[in-house]
Amino acid sequence: MRAAAIQIIEKLTAAGHTALLAGGCVRDMLLGREPKDYDVATSARPEEVVRLFPGAKTVGAHFGVVVVRAGEHDFIEVATFRSDGSYSDGRRPDSVTFSTPEMDAQRRDFTVNGLFFDPLAGKVIDFVGGEWDLRLGLLRAIGVARDRFEEDRLRLMRCVRFATVLGFDIEHATWESVCGLAEKIKSVSIERIRDEFIKIMLHENRVRGFDLLVNSGLMRHILPEILALQGCEQPPQFHPEGDVFVHTRLMLSLLPPKVSLPLVMSVLLHDIAKPATQTRDADTGRIRFNGHDKLGAEMTGEIMRRMKFPNDVIEPAMVAVEHHMTFMEVKKMRTATLKRMLSRPTIDDELALHRVDCLGSNGKLDNYEFLLAKREEFASAPLVPPRLINGADLIQLGWHAGPALGRLLNAIQTLQLDGQLTTKDEALAWVRAHAPVADVFEEGAEA
Repeated sequence: MRAAAIQIIEKLTAAGHTALLAGGCVRDMLLGREPKDYDVATSARPEEVVRLFPGAKTVGAHFGVVVVRAGEHDFIEVATFRSDGSYSDGRRPDSVTFSTPEMDAQRRDFTVNGLFFDPLAGKVIDFVGGEWDLRLGLLRAIGVARDRFEEDRLRLMRCVRFATVLGFDIEHATWESVCGLAEKIKSVSIERIRDEFIKIMLHENRVRGFDLLVNSGLMRHILPEILALQGCEQPPQFHPEGDVFVHTRLMLSLLPPKVSLPLVMSVLLHDIAKPATQTRDADTGRIRFNGHDKLGAEMTGEIMRRMKFPNDVIEPAMVAVEHHMTFMEVKKMRTATLKRMLSRPTIDDELALHRVDCLGSNGKLDNYEFLLAKREEFASAPLVPPRLINGADLIQLGWHAGPALGRLLNAIQTLQLDGQLTTKDEALAWVRAHAPVADVFEEGAEA
C-alpha cells in the first residue's frame, strides 16, 4: 500500500499538484511501526483526482475525499487540503474550504496526527510540533484542546485510545479538556463509542486505557456499571486482592496480549452483578454473592446490546459469565458433565477467564490444571460422539415424540459419555429394562 500511495503522489505531482502522505501513517512510520493504511493529502480538487484516476470514487466529495483503488483489495484515501467550518453536531463540519497543507494540519486532532511526509523529497513537513511530541511520547491536541474536542466529541475517546496504543502521556491541557468535557461523549453515537472502546480493550495496554476511561469520567457515561464495582467488598479469605473493581482490573492486567473480544468483555463483566447480589450472613458477617453468575450473564447481555455489539460477540460472552462459577465444582463432576463442558465452543475463552479469575484472587490453578489434564485425557476420541440411539429408535419401541423422549435420549447419552453404555444394543436393552413404559415419562418423571 505504501508503494501504491507513492505512485498516486507521483502522478499528482507530475500533474502539477502538491501531494503528501498524511496523518497516522506518517506518525507510525516515524515510530518505526507498520501503518495499517496510507492516506494522501493533496492540493488537487476531487474532480481533478477523479480525472487522473478513472474509477476512483468520491465517497466524501463534500469533504474533498476520493478513494482510489490500489490493487485488487486495497484502497487509498486521497483528500484535498481543507479548512473546516463550524461543527454544529459535534461530529462533522458544516462546511469545508479547500486550503493549504498548513491550514489542513490545524484542523486535525492531535499534533502527532498532524504530520505530512513528502516521499519524493524524503522530508517530514511539520506545522504543529508533532515531531517533537513524538520524541517526548506526548499526546497533545492541536491548538486549543477544548475547541478540538467540541468540534468532534469522538476525539474524547480517540484521545484515550491513542494514549493506550501508543503508550503516550497526555499533555496537561489536553487531559483537563477530556475530563471537563467527558459528559459530552453522550452526544456521540454508541456505535462509534463502541468501536473506540473495542480498540482500547483489545490492545495489550488495555489496563492503561481502562484507567484513563475511569479517571477521565468517560466510563461513567459509557459503562457506568463498572463504577459500581468500586467499594464492593469481597470475602478476604477468597479475595485478598481487594474489592470487585480491583479484582476486575487485576484480571485485565493478567490477560495475554492477544485476546478475543468475547473473552475481554467476559473478564470485564464477569462480576458485574456482585453489587446487586451482595449479602452478609447475619451470624458471621460473611459476604456472599449468590446468583451473581446468572444475573451477571443477563446484565452482560443487556450492556452489550445497549452498546450494539453483534450477537456473535454477545452470546459467547454471556455463556462465559454464566458458567464462570461452575469451575469450582469440576473435580466433583461426573465424566459426562465434564465432556459436555469441554465440548462447548466457548471453552477456550472460559478456561482463559477462569485462569485470570484465579490468578487475580487466591492464585490457585488446581481446577484449571485439572481441566487441561482431562481435555488431554479425552483427546483420543470425540468429546461428544454420535448418540448410540436416536428418536426413531425409541419410537419403534412405542415411544411418542415429545419432551419425555428428549429427556430419555439425554439420559442415555449421559450413560454413553460416562462409558456405561458403549453400543446401540446395550442402549436399547437399557431402555427395555429401565424405561419400558412411555407414559411414565410423559407425567414428568426423570429418566
